[in-house]
Amino acid sequence: MHQSIWADLRGTSFSQGWLDAGGVRTRYLHAGDGSKPPLIFLHGVGGHAEAYVRNLKAHAEHFDTWSIDMIGHGWSDKPDRPLEIADYVRHLLGFMDAAGMQRASLSGESLGGWVASRLAADHAQRVTRLVLNTAGGSQADPQVMARIKSLSMQAATDPSWAFIKARVEWLMADKSKAHDDLIATRQAIYSQPGMQQAMANSMVLQDMEIRQRNLMTARDYAAIQAPTLVLWTSHDPTADVSEGRRIASMIPGALFTVMQGCGHWPQFEDAPVFNEIHLNFLRGLPVAQAAPVAG
Repeated sequence: MHQSIWADLRGTSFSQGWLDAGGVRTRYLHAGDGSKPPLIFLHGVGGHAEAYVRNLKAHAEHFDTWSIDMIGHGWSDKPDRPLEIADYVRHLLGFMDAAGMQRASLSGESLGGWVASRLAADHAQRVTRLVLNTAGGSQADPQVMARIKSLSMQAATDPSWAFIKARVEWLMADKSKAHDDLIATRQAIYSQPGMQQAMANSMVLQDMEIRQRNLMTARDYAAIQAPTLVLWTSHDPTADVSEGRRIASMIPGALFTVMQGCGHWPQFEDAPVFNEIHLNFLRGLPVAQAAPVAG
């Protein structure tokens, strides 16, 4: 049976649109309404809003839910300059302002988690709750950085099916979850004019010197005031479970949980389990198998 990235949106109202976020034309997927508290999903490097198509419907029942293409990504503007974490934070704040959000819950995967943690540390008054999902920004592993850069640049330089498929499969523990529809969507994004340069601009965080100056420190994590859930997976390709636990130990009162059988995209690989864990945390309900991690 053909697996469509839009199948999980059947039976729910959603929209695609663009907002001017501080001069950056920013594409979003949206479900829910403004009477509910706002929630923003943030994808990883080289990613796009479709990372969360399997989560919008469930979350829209309780939240004004947005998944955005961050600056330099997806169908949002791609300014021709290297993008460091401060650029992503500035863009996210611009999006929140444009959407009329004084505060929002943030849920970020990989680069999105890095951006969300930095914003939460530096702008505590803007963040209601925080989820760090296989989040980046805590370490610099040369092998992982080289792999991400190689796969991403290859896919953007030659957006053939094989290269795009390899980049998507890298995200998954179960490679069969790299659905053709998802590969085709990313292929269309990576085939845009100027995408090779845009990818190079977003890959600067895989260079050791630049990455080091952008990393979150123990003091940065300690500055996070929002209730936080650190969610890791059994098969994350960027870091093992101990790194997730270490991040949680540095954030005051953070909860930590592990999803089994998933790679770097647990929200997509096992959406039902992710949605249950995620919604319980965001709603202030008990999270199964999640526990505080003492610093």
